[in-house]
Amino acid sequence: MTWKPHVTVAAVIEHSGYFLCVEETIEGRSRLNQPAGHLEPGESLTDAIIREVREETTRAFTPEALVGVYLWRAGPRHPTFLRVTFTGYVDESDPALQTDTEIDANVWLSPDNIRTRRREWRSPLVMQCIDDYLAGQRYPLSLLRSLVDATP
Repeated sequence: MTWKPHVTVAAVIEHSGYFLCVEETIEGRSRLNQPAGHLEPGESLTDAIIREVREETTRAFTPEALVGVYLWRAGPRHPTFLRVTFTGYVDESDPALQTDTEIDANVWLSPDNIRTRRREWRSPLVMQCIDDYLAGQRYPLSLLRSLVDATP
């Protein structure tokens, strides 16, 4: 069996001390996360986060910086995730769009409110990314490079 980590992207979006989160139901349980998802074939990491935020929130996202790159695995029998987390800003919700079917709601929450909902976190990355953002952790988007080999 070939080991392959799941490459994901996430967005820490803050406005006036509140963070945009998504509530979703996974395997019958309510989960809390940032707008996030998997990198799709042919996408750059930046394209992936712009798409994921739009799909999960119906908002246009403009990335401004990287918060961090995180490696996480729940345990030896679970998949490994490599998460690239961005920060930036969003426009108003587009009423002509609908969120992905697995998204139950979009909510703006304070860091304290997110902490009290620990049992609902999709992963420990939810709070770690917010804590890093609150600590001022920002890296330029120029760190990312997408190279495409056009050789047949």
